[in-house]
Amino acid sequence: MLKRHQVLLTDWQTEHLRLVAKHNDVSFSEMIRILLCEGLLYSAISLHPECNTKAIKVKMGKIASEGHNPKTSIERKHKLISELYFEARKATECINKKIEAGLKGRNGKVNPV
Repeated sequence: MLKRHQVLLTDWQTEHLRLVAKHNDVSFSEMIRILLCEGLLYSAISLHPECNTKAIKVKMGKIASEGHNPKTSIERKHKLISELYFEARKATECINKKIEAGLKGRNGKVNPV
């Protein structure tokens, strides 16, 4: 499910995202989602090694090498994006469990955001 959020970006971020989105044949919004997912995966690798980071590293390497190859078809790139979303969701679920456990440890319950 997608939800609409307003995000403020600098000019250089906007310019870069538009250029990369055009190069990869994806929308501006999808490019933001891709980069956010990559950031979540790198965060899992760096900060949460208990979240099966070895598998994440292998998958990220495959996605990056194929995704950045100019010979990779657009259809294959879109398949790789789907794999990226799936891996980011799994990593996020693991990270969220760790965060929630830490919050519960503070006062016995999870505080609503």
